[in-house]
Amino acid sequence: MQQQPLDWRARGALWVRLGIRGGLVVAAWLLLRYVGPFLLGLLGPFVLALMAAWLLNPPVRWLHRRLAVSRKAISLVLIVLIFCALGGVLYGLGIMAVGQIRSLLDNWPSLLAAMDSTADALAAWFSRFQDLLPRGLLSTGEGLMDSLGNWLESLDLAGWVASLAGQAPALVSDVTAFAVSTVVFIMASYLITADYPRLRFLVTDQVPADTRAFGATVKQLFVQAFGGYLKSQLLLSLVVFLILAVGFVLIGQPYGLLLAVLFAVLDFIPIIGAGTVMVPWAAVDLILGSYAHAVQLMVIWGAVALFRRLGEPKILGDQTGLPPILSLVGIYAGMRLGGVLGMIVGPILLLVLLNLGRLGVFAPAMADLRAAARDVLAILHAGQRR
Repeated sequence: MQQQPLDWRARGALWVRLGIRGGLVVAAWLLLRYVGPFLLGLLGPFVLALMAAWLLNPPVRWLHRRLAVSRKAISLVLIVLIFCALGGVLYGLGIMAVGQIRSLLDNWPSLLAAMDSTADALAAWFSRFQDLLPRGLLSTGEGLMDSLGNWLESLDLAGWVASLAGQAPALVSDVTAFAVSTVVFIMASYLITADYPRLRFLVTDQVPADTRAFGATVKQLFVQAFGGYLKSQLLLSLVVFLILAVGFVLIGQPYGLLLAVLFAVLDFIPIIGAGTVMVPWAAVDLILGSYAHAVQLMVIWGAVALFRRLGEPKILGDQTGLPPILSLVGIYAGMRLGGVLGMIVGPILLLVLLNLGRLGVFAPAMADLRAAARDVLAILHAGQRR
């Protein structure tokens, strides 16, 4: 049975609804693209304070019920303890990092000479195979080695330091702004946490009950998606950092803490991982005859890869429920649209959209799209019959 075309009144209402929905999507995208970053930069400390208050509300509420102490006092003590603990950890890590950076600056000429000699040794090793390798591949390798040598020669740490010193006024201004933002964030965290129930009631009391219930469901889905994915990635990166730090300490690797932080950051970025640096590093050690160090690097990287292989599916599956193929789709689409940050945010947004779809948020729009498709097909079939 052929589908009959809609009458003009129903067709107009259908396409008006589709046009309104499309306009709202475009407007939302423009707001997120252009207005969102400005508002986030302007109100960033308060947004972070609201998130901190939301996280601290359950323990504050529990302590308030158990201890029968005022919510303001509990909020103040809890925030002071948390920020003191975080400050102590960051201070300790900062002292270690500063020590290693100072050592790096002191030993920079010798490190530069060592990298230069390593590049020469690699060039000499590749030259042994010049009769076996195709000319195009050999010329490409020679070009890469020449580029590496030129890059090493162009490294000027003293110039970088001088340039950084020249930017000292701007740096002081940035540090001052960061300090003020931190103070505002801490104060706002206390004020919002201490008065969280009343502030929440003032906002929700102005919203109709059905809208409030729908918003609560959407918030729960978003928190599960965003919080679960971010929590899983932070947990994975933290364990990777601990594996790298312990491994580098055991093998006596210079600047082990800095390298562990760098590789953990690389590992936080989807697809890239610490192996993009450690595997070529081990290969260079093998070429240069540092077999013991190459094996040590591969053992550390093997521990990281084994943890990733065994722990990542379990942690991601438990926290997000996102299938691996859809996670890969989100990573690739996010990379194409937003670069490195998009690779991190892409799977989160995809998971939010999937959860909203399961909730039925897109059901009316999908029904209108199906109706529009059937109407277009009916019009085409009617034209063919004539």
